[in-house]
Amino acid sequence: MSKKKFYIRKNDKVMVIAGKEKGKIGTVLKVISEKEGIIVEKLNMVKRHTRPGGKSAKGGIIEKEAPINISNLMLVCGKCAEITRIGKKVLEDGSKVRFCKKCGEILDK
Repeated sequence: MSKKKFYIRKNDKVMVIAGKEKGKIGTVLKVISEKEGIIVEKLNMVKRHTRPGGKSAKGGIIEKEAPINISNLMLVCGKCAEITRIGKKVLEDGSKVRFCKKCGEILDK
């Protein structure tokens, strides 16, 4: 089974448009393509009960980020500072880039 490609990537700024975290902005930490989920920094926090041993020396209740479905997120443009749809285009040198459909700013560095 092949991995799906998404328009949202690591270190992008995104806004949650649906769910309990609606209206909040955060930075993408990880993209999980198999589950169509994205982990956003300090959003959708859940508590997990863990036992001591293994990776963590102490047990107890740990708070961590849970994945948010990609359909509930929209990209935030750095230039116009609004949520936006994005497009793809090929530059003269042959590289493919993402761009903001509102202001035309190129999102890939």
